[in-house]
Amino acid sequence: MASDGAVATPLKFTQKKANLLDPHSIKHLLDETISEVVKSKGYTEDTRLGNWKLAIGTAVIAIALLAQFYPKKFPQNSEFLLGCIALYVVMNVVLLILSYAKEKDAIIFTHPPAGSFSSTGLVISSKLPRFSDMYNLTIASADPQSISAHKPVHFTKSVTKWFTKEGVLVEGLFWKDVEKLIDDYNSERKSK
Repeated sequence: MASDGAVATPLKFTQKKANLLDPHSIKHLLDETISEVVKSKGYTEDTRLGNWKLAIGTAVIAIALLAQFYPKKFPQNSEFLLGCIALYVVMNVVLLILSYAKEKDAIIFTHPPAGSFSSTGLVISSKLPRFSDMYNLTIASADPQSISAHKPVHFTKSVTKWFTKEGVLVEGLFWKDVEKLIDDYNSERKSK
């Protein structure tokens, strides 16, 4: 503690480290940090899509268990097994369609901030192409058809700007870039 009466402040960020030779590790760390930034800006996570995927996954498991432990033996239960297999395939296709059509590269879906006049939350998505150091972050409206939706904003930057040689994320710099992008999206919406 300083003798002039100033109180020492704890570090704002905990040290986060990624394996710089593993692009999945880098992307995962950046994506987790983005979720923290978005939540700190007053947005709450919208878990409806995840809940639907969990419910469908649970139904798929129930179908598989029902087929496995059905009381009749094989020749007598062949029609029942065929029905279970068909239902299993259909439910998995529904999961794939949800992932492909709705989820895409999304990191987080949000509700609008409390007290906001906006009727739509955000969809934050990212890409880190294979064999590239260029990280692409996009912020768009969760409901593009909404009257309060606006055009998406994005940036593309090299991940080398946010990591030390040891693989430690310089979190303050990254937070500033993400917060600026969120502010850009919100100011674009206000100027619409």
